[in-house]
Amino acid sequence: MAIRKASSLHRRRRLKQNVPLLIMLVPVFAYYIIFKYWPMGGLIIAFKNYNFADGILHSPWVGMKNFNILFSSSNTLQIIWNTFWLSFLNLVIGFPVPIFLAILLNEVRKTWFKKWVQTIIYLPHFFSWIIVSGIVLSLFATDYGSINKVLMLFSIEPITFLYESNSWVTIFVGSGVWKEMGFSTIIYLAALTTIDPSLYESAGMDGASKWRQIWHITMPGIRPTIILLLILAMGRMMEVGFDQVYNLQNAAVADVSEVISTYIYKIGLGNSQFSLTTAMGLFESVIGCTLVLIANKIARKFDQALF
Repeated sequence: MAIRKASSLHRRRRLKQNVPLLIMLVPVFAYYIIFKYWPMGGLIIAFKNYNFADGILHSPWVGMKNFNILFSSSNTLQIIWNTFWLSFLNLVIGFPVPIFLAILLNEVRKTWFKKWVQTIIYLPHFFSWIIVSGIVLSLFATDYGSINKVLMLFSIEPITFLYESNSWVTIFVGSGVWKEMGFSTIIYLAALTTIDPSLYESAGMDGASKWRQIWHITMPGIRPTIILLLILAMGRMMEVGFDQVYNLQNAAVADVSEVISTYIYKIGLGNSQFSLTTAMGLFESVIGCTLVLIANKIARKFDQALF
């Protein structure tokens, strides 16, 4: 009985000590409840013929009709494929780049140069896609783009970079990598600081080359961070950024640039087909959740599961 009372007293004491921290968490909980969890109730309109007059609760049920309409359309299937393909390219090309940059910067011994490079590669992260798209247009536009102006100096005909599918996809992926690689690089650099320097010294004394040190010390040291960020990236696999696509796309490359986010904007808000686009959004969320679970299951094999 005395032990139980002592344990209860200890719990109350810890709770009292942590009250300031719990109060600081209140805005965080409120944000997720109001803007993340509460709106999930609106997903039921994916199974209804939603209209403003009847509202969410009283609009007539249509079951799986909206999903049947979506998946019976070849246009919708192309949009889903575009979303998956662009996300896959962003993941395959964009994910390893920050790791490579972090390892290179970690080997730099000149502190001033290291900080300068970090600042340069991190700066684009703070640019909006409006600014980035303006930079892309100033470089690759057919009439006034800097690259085509240089080509014209050598009597080479201007190239329509932004109006051809292959070049548009290359520019799309490249601009995304350029904008966001600095942010992930900072995370990996922070993870590299946790590796014991004596491991490198011991490996060097044993005759291990720089490549061997990176492969056997650096990579295992940041493996938990790599797997964590990979799982989070898998969750965004079907979420090609609306801002990036919308600001870079044009009618000439609609066959590769039309994705779920732009479809929801144009059809849902533009044509007021809310039920149809909610069904598309629900499908996107289910696929994203499935990919996270798969990635987490694979991570368990490396004892690095997120949950």
